[in-house]
Amino acid sequence: MILISGATGGIGGEVCRLLHEAGTPFRAMARRPEQVEALRQKGMDAVLGDFDRPDTLSAAMRGCDALFLITPPTQSQFAQETGAIDAAKREGVQRIVKISASDGNIHSPVPWARTHARIDHHLRASGVDWTILKPTAFMQNFLWFKDPVARGLLPQVAGKGSVSWVDTRDVARVAATVLTQDGHVGATYFLTGPETLDMKEAAARLSEVTKRRVRYLNLPKPLFAALLRLTGNSRWMTRGLVVQFADVVAGHHDIDPTFEIERLTDHPPRDFRTFVRDHRAAFAGGDE
Repeated sequence: MILISGATGGIGGEVCRLLHEAGTPFRAMARRPEQVEALRQKGMDAVLGDFDRPDTLSAAMRGCDALFLITPPTQSQFAQETGAIDAAKREGVQRIVKISASDGNIHSPVPWARTHARIDHHLRASGVDWTILKPTAFMQNFLWFKDPVARGLLPQVAGKGSVSWVDTRDVARVAATVLTQDGHVGATYFLTGPETLDMKEAAARLSEVTKRRVRYLNLPKPLFAALLRLTGNSRWMTRGLVVQFADVVAGHHDIDPTFEIERLTDHPPRDFRTFVRDHRAAFAGGDE
């Protein structure tokens, strides 16, 4: 039995879908009763579990052999994930597959990159078998800017820096694969898309697929921060995103394509054109 955390999120939800379609036994974990009920309505085994309430994790994990561990980047992420790792060890979970970050480093100026590095160290020292997945920046992050893109602008603060953007659906496909196969214990996989793009090239792909001219607008940091705040990001998240794009991306500090997704799943990762095509309505100013 595999316990899937983040079952209502993009990656965790896709892992659940893939396992469900394959007929693989798993248990989906969600924080709220209505979420659990919605998952059950889809024919999935679902259970309540809240990373901020460690007492709920033991019951959710009971009888599970493996845990898929993912949480959103927050200031509580370290406590949440290390608590989950410790609970998994107590409950006899034999293996944890964790979503980390390609830029994870304990000295990183990006807060969640530091946090992921610290959690990764905790997991490796836990005594539980582990596999760590380190994706680059998600293509789905472009959907934050779907409204300005629909008006012809891609606002960013990344200069001429480039990233091998990865689709979260491909990250989920790798997770579903390694959760159901042997031979991945003690492995760390860096997951990227098939190409490296800077923002000008991304804008060109957006223009090509939407049939509307989209221009990359490299903003000053304060203006980009204000835009992020207007789109609902917290001050903590905003500061981290500004550093991530203005430092890690603009400074060309991310990694080149690794082709691990195709090696692990026998299917190539989606390219950026495919991602935009799949979300064309959103980028063109309509609903998905």
